[in-house]
Amino acid sequence: MNEPLPTGATIGILGGGQLGRMLSVAASRLGLRTHIYEPSTNAPAADVAHHTTTAGYDDIDALRAFAASVDVITYEFENIPTAALDLLEQMRPIRPNRRALATSQDRIAEKTFLTGIGLAIAPWASVTTAADLDKALAQIGTPSILKTTRMGYDGKGQARIMSPAEAPTALAVLQGAPAILEGFIAFSREVSVIAARSATGEVAAYDPGENVHRDGILHTTTLPAKLSPAQRTDAVLIAARILNALDYVGVLGVELFVTPQGLLVNEIAPRVHNSGHWTQNGCAVDQFEQHIRAVAGWPLGDGSRHADVTMENLIGDDIARIQDLARQPNTALHLYGKSEARPGRKMGHVNCIRPKT
Repeated sequence: MNEPLPTGATIGILGGGQLGRMLSVAASRLGLRTHIYEPSTNAPAADVAHHTTTAGYDDIDALRAFAASVDVITYEFENIPTAALDLLEQMRPIRPNRRALATSQDRIAEKTFLTGIGLAIAPWASVTTAADLDKALAQIGTPSILKTTRMGYDGKGQARIMSPAEAPTALAVLQGAPAILEGFIAFSREVSVIAARSATGEVAAYDPGENVHRDGILHTTTLPAKLSPAQRTDAVLIAARILNALDYVGVLGVELFVTPQGLLVNEIAPRVHNSGHWTQNGCAVDQFEQHIRAVAGWPLGDGSRHADVTMENLIGDDIARIQDLARQPNTALHLYGKSEARPGRKMGHVNCIRPKT
């Protein structure tokens, strides 16, 4: 697919969570339709998409029917079974490509890729057994963190090790899953860059945002981040290097640690990203529209920032604050339509907007 998709074309989205929901809204503004493929019922994206298929990733007939009904396929999360992707790719282009997905699905593959293109990351070692962990701790030391190589997000699949005595407990938490040990980094702040690349190689990046986490889940992203002009430039150049090395099409999130030695890459996400939600009220073209533009073969939009913004995630019982938040000036609510508030569950976010400084 080289020609831009015409209005009325359909973009298939694997995953029906809040990111799929916001992608669908963005597509509709451009006159494009979306078809969501999601195994669970009552998916947030189903409220706003043109069509939804509720089926498992092992349902061959449903996957074929889905692919036949769309013009291009994208995704809102990384952990899609390989067999499903193999089938879908035979019928329609998948954007971002399979290499980007495979790289981000596995922490070892991701770290090997990043160092291979000359980027700095935290010290790490592969861990499968208790002996591996002892060896890694001797090499990296503590404090450190044990992470599963796959399926980890929002603090899940991780165990901190503050002293060698805690190693057996950390290993037990991961229940034998393949893992890596990663050294703690003495960083002054964490920032993230949301950037996009088109099918023709055009790259556009948003301003870096400064992130604060609570209990392993993103709490706030604030723009502008406290960075020097040189650091800001370096952050954007790092994102562009990753995009070009992967021959990427779509929006990518890159999390970075600011250290005295420079910027270290923490991780990458081959999709629209929680730390980019501020763009919905801080830019003319937000990250969701930018992703739709890229995968549809359209020109990328202007991602320049016209306001200072603080994005705050609404987690679990935070949803009870929405009436108070709705009364606040210069405040934009984005709710995901989830019926049940649970601890750690993202129910929505709020963007607090200020004049640009």
